[in-house]
This record gives sequence, C-alpha cells and structure tokens, in this order.
Amino acid sequence: MLTAYISHPACERHEMGEGHPECPERLHALSDHLLIKGLMDCMQPHLAPEATREQLLRVHSPAWLDLLVAAAPARGQRDAEGLPLHVRLDADTQLNGWTLEAARHAAGAAVLAVDLVMRGESPNAFCAVRPPGHHAKRAAGAGFCFFNNASVAVAHALAAHGLQRVALVDFDVHHGDGSEDIWAGESRVLLCSSYQQGLYPFRDEELPADNVVLAPLPARSGSAAMREALQAHWLPRLAAFEPELLVISAGFDAHREDDMGNLGWVEADYAWITRALLAQAQASAQGRVVSLLEGGYSLSALARSCAAHLRELIQ
Repeated sequence: MLTAYISHPACERHEMGEGHPECPERLHALSDHLLIKGLMDCMQPHLAPEATREQLLRVHSPAWLDLLVAAAPARGQRDAEGLPLHVRLDADTQLNGWTLEAARHAAGAAVLAVDLVMRGESPNAFCAVRPPGHHAKRAAGAGFCFFNNASVAVAHALAAHGLQRVALVDFDVHHGDGSEDIWAGESRVLLCSSYQQGLYPFRDEELPADNVVLAPLPARSGSAAMREALQAHWLPRLAAFEPELLVISAGFDAHREDDMGNLGWVEADYAWITRALLAQAQASAQGRVVSLLEGGYSLSALARSCAAHLRELIQ
C-alpha cells in the first residue's frame, strides 16, 4: 500500500490578491519538488471531493457556512478598477470567486484521507490543499482560513468510523486557535500544539481544558528546544492517551528561511517530528496518520520541508 496524496485543481484557483503569502504558487512549488525528487512515484494520487454541508456542520456553525456563501463573489466579478473582486473577511483573509470551492475540496480531502486510512486502503495520507484551516473557529474564519480541515478530519473519524480517541497534532509556527476553539473540553480528542510565543494569534499560555497540550517556544529557540519541549509535553500525553488515529496540522513556517516566524527549524526537524508521531501511531493506532498542509510561505523551504515529512510517511 502507498501513502495517499490528495489534492484538487480548485485549491490552486483560490487567491487573495497580488503579493499575498498564502498563494497558489505554494502548491506549485510543492508538487514540482516532489516530482523532481521522485516522491510522487511513491504515493497514490487521489482527487479530493467536496466536503458536504453535513460534514462541515460537525465543526462549524450553520450561520458561518451561510455567511461565507452570501459573502463569496461570483466568478469573473470585477471591482471598479477592473481587477478580480475580493471580499475581505479580515486584514489577512479574503475570498475570490474560487475560494468556497477550494475550501470545500480542502475539507473534502480531509474526509477522504480518513476514509482511505480507516479502510486500510492506505497506511497514511497527506492532503496537499489550500486554503489552510487551523485558524478557522466554529463560527468564524481568520488567518487565511475558512474551514478547519484538520478538525473536519477528526470529526469524521469520530462520527463515521466510531473512534473514541483521536489526536490532533499541530506543529505550525502559529497556534491553531481555531482547532482549540472547536475541541477544547472534548474528551475524545487530544490537541497538541507547538508554536512561537508572541506570534499571531497572540495566545497566552493558560490551558483552556485538560485535553489541550501546549508547547510554546521562544523566538530563535531552534531545534534542540523544540525537541526537548515535544519530548517533555507532547509525547508522554500522546502515549497515555493511546490515540486510534493521529491527525496532523502540518505547517512548515517555523523553517529558518520563512519570515512568518523565527524559530529556526530545518528539514531534519520536520523529519524528526514525523518519526516521533509515526512511532506513536504504530504503538496505538495501527500506524494510521492523516496529515494536512497548513502554513509554509517560503516556497523552497516549504517544498523541502514537506518532502522531508513525506519521506517519513512513505517509509
């Protein structure tokens, strides 16, 4: 069986204006690098379906879904200057005419990934999708995110496959505040998050619930501090929780070449984290892992780091 690689062309049509860091070129850079390195030949490609309203409602409010539909511009609609129309949700997050379709396919990739892994058709799965999701809360989007893709995966595993223990692990340089909003206090889910302190979304270190495990890291703390923190905080809790599935919010913006953060990680760090999570998956979850692309905005660093992550999943 091969690692499943799930994406959709619609994910490349969503864009938020010239110069925006969360751009279609992110997926282009990733797929080109994986082809050059021969990693695409080691994975099974799948086309992401659209998530259904029922699947989205497991983690989002009806009002939020309806607001997005009402706000989305029509394809081809232009502003007064003749440029493609963008509708702004906040300072960083905008919709164009393709955004909703892209977001539905990104969330649908999460659903398909869980199904493939739970049915034993793939040992693990990676979703090369955008827009990302981990800042999307139950009733709001922010930080480039509209639907919380990783949370859609978790909810589908609980509702459709009857799992009782799912771990959601987030190593993006930014804390997944949307995932925390959705899952804090849910005993069937263990949320583990590492992130740079003092960075968007400017989270304090107070724990909202016992099922949330934080590993905040100081700026410029580097690889050793990250590995020490994860070994001290994440790995013991994951071992005690014994998840039946691991879902990963895989952000690669903690890389030293990415100016979105300042943690100074390198490709070997992403490989190390992936090996540690795979070891837990082998111990308690029959190896089942679903990983979804979140951040990563230096195109070369994103491609190399994600390739390091995927090499471990493939092996």
